[in-house]
Amino acid sequence: MSTPYPFTAVVGQDDLRLALLLNAVSPAVGGVLVRGEKGTAKSTAVRALSALMPEVDVVSGCRFSCDPDSPDPGCPDNPHAPGAFASRPARMVELPVGASEDRLVGALDIERALAEGVKAFEPGLLADAHRGILYVDEVNLLHDHLVDLLLDAAAMGASYVEREGVSVRHAARFLLVGTMNPEEGELRPQLLDRFGLTVEVAASREPDQRVEVVRRRLAYDDDPTAFAARWADEEAAIRARIVAARQLLPSVSLGEGALRQIAATCSAFEVDGMRADIVMARTATALAAWAGRTDVLAEDVRQAALLALPHRRRRNPFDAPGLDEDKLDDTLEEFGGQDGPGDDGDGDDDPDPGPGGGPGGQPEPDDAPQGDGDAAARPEAGEGGEPQPSGGAGEQSPARSAEPFRTKVLSVPGLGQGAAGRRSRARTEHGRTTGARRPRGALTKLHLAATVQAAAPHQRARGRSGPGLVVRRDDLRQATREGREGNLVLFVVDASGSMAARQRMSAVKGAVLSLLLDAYQRRDKVGLVTFRGSAADVALPPTSSVDAAAVRLESLPTGGRTPLAAGLLRAHEVLRVERLRDPARRALVVVVTDGRATGGPEPVALAGRAARLFAAEGTASVVVDCESGPVRLGLAGQLAGELGGTAVTLDELRADSIAGLVKDVQGSRRAA
Repeated sequence: MSTPYPFTAVVGQDDLRLALLLNAVSPAVGGVLVRGEKGTAKSTAVRALSALMPEVDVVSGCRFSCDPDSPDPGCPDNPHAPGAFASRPARMVELPVGASEDRLVGALDIERALAEGVKAFEPGLLADAHRGILYVDEVNLLHDHLVDLLLDAAAMGASYVEREGVSVRHAARFLLVGTMNPEEGELRPQLLDRFGLTVEVAASREPDQRVEVVRRRLAYDDDPTAFAARWADEEAAIRARIVAARQLLPSVSLGEGALRQIAATCSAFEVDGMRADIVMARTATALAAWAGRTDVLAEDVRQAALLALPHRRRRNPFDAPGLDEDKLDDTLEEFGGQDGPGDDGDGDDDPDPGPGGGPGGQPEPDDAPQGDGDAAARPEAGEGGEPQPSGGAGEQSPARSAEPFRTKVLSVPGLGQGAAGRRSRARTEHGRTTGARRPRGALTKLHLAATVQAAAPHQRARGRSGPGLVVRRDDLRQATREGREGNLVLFVVDASGSMAARQRMSAVKGAVLSLLLDAYQRRDKVGLVTFRGSAADVALPPTSSVDAAAVRLESLPTGGRTPLAAGLLRAHEVLRVERLRDPARRALVVVVTDGRATGGPEPVALAGRAARLFAAEGTASVVVDCESGPVRLGLAGQLAGELGGTAVTLDELRADSIAGLVKDVQGSRRAA
């Protein structure tokens, strides 16, 4: 076994180390979510924590790590021999993003169950992690069906396996630790709330600290054993402090004043539910124990709020994380009870702002880049009653987006087989069973009825004499299932002068923002291509981070001619490259335009030829018609026809629109 990097050798990252240590002191805090850019020692610190965890006593021979003092009465390995126990280090179990459901919850030996009539169960990762640490790297990329299983286990403290007529239940209480890079997409709100604490990490900008990081890492790579030995005393001291804090924890008093501060803080920041209050109380208590105190002080409540509340304030992926620390200090001071230690809070301190701690994050219109005076990029006549700018490139500062709304479901026709998601129909490993087939490779989902039907006619020839069914490998049938997949939703947005009226562009941005929210909920990848002036730009390459797309959208300026063909051709090239990277993921192209095309020779004919490229390849598409005013030319509808897709107006895009029910995007006719 390789020597792990010592926890105490991690440079900086004070909040990360504190959050992990608090969970080691009090696992009831509920785990840690570590958010940050790549290369910031997230995984290193988490893996190093396991070496500091106290040993656990387990029943000898129990595969489910039962506590000898209070064994699980429903343990599948019951009955346990009395008095037989052993001590072992706490486990840290890693859940790979691509793990199967059977690997997570456990697997049944189907052949033994059919042939011998026994319930042979092989425990999964949830059983291994019981009374230890379950670590998920890149937790935001975890498939939805695994997220659902984690939510169930975290909520109930047990794992239930119900399949093929066999029912198994075992305890599964673990410290859940996840790491993620927000650039690769956000986490589902249900799982986000299950993490007790969250920490934002970033690489230090101090040269001296960066030098020390490199120096220690090189020393560890040269000789891991010798490097770990240099930090052995510090590791032993931290381990002893964790044990002492655990012993002190039951004696810590959470006074009425501290409770009032916790409740007032959660109320002031409008967090959902009561889990935040409970987590804050447990965290503040653990902080006091870690400091060697039996009383919870206002400084403990403040630190607990900074760790437990930021991720619970996000209503959607576009909300900025973090807390307003001035508001936090004011709340703690206002509700400091006289019978609690609230008056000794450190509200007069000048703490460093946490990562993302301030509100905002939206660019002001005046921050937009200005034009370069190119007369060829002069805007067309404006619409919507607002005067168009004159002179220069005719570029306007970015318009604010309107409020987002719930959109209709836009889906790709046919049956795909891409990554699991929530948009279009697909053959998946999870979903409703639609039939059976012979397995290609390893059997993953048994279709029990089809297997029995295949084996039944051969029982006499196989000499069956007992109660068990004689099953051979050729009899096994794989269940075929239909669920939903995530798609690549590529937005092609017209930012030309014909779209530049402030009110109109605000509505357009609100519509695209609404579609981005829908893409987030349906686990899609998104990309953004914009066109204006004389060219098209890839504002955002395909990514799982829809909030990055929202930021680019907000700062999008408008003005100039309408190079529609350039926008379509650039989108076509983006899809070509993406198919090479992820051939199973189907695309949905959303063109947001009024359908006009100007600039260059025969711009309308050129745009038509570019659109027919998508139709020829069978790419699903929809045109969001942004044309307004009493006189409509219907150009967006003509573009949709060339694309082989459907046109919808901004009003029809709303889910509560009376224009019709759910609109499925009609792709072009596919070759048989």
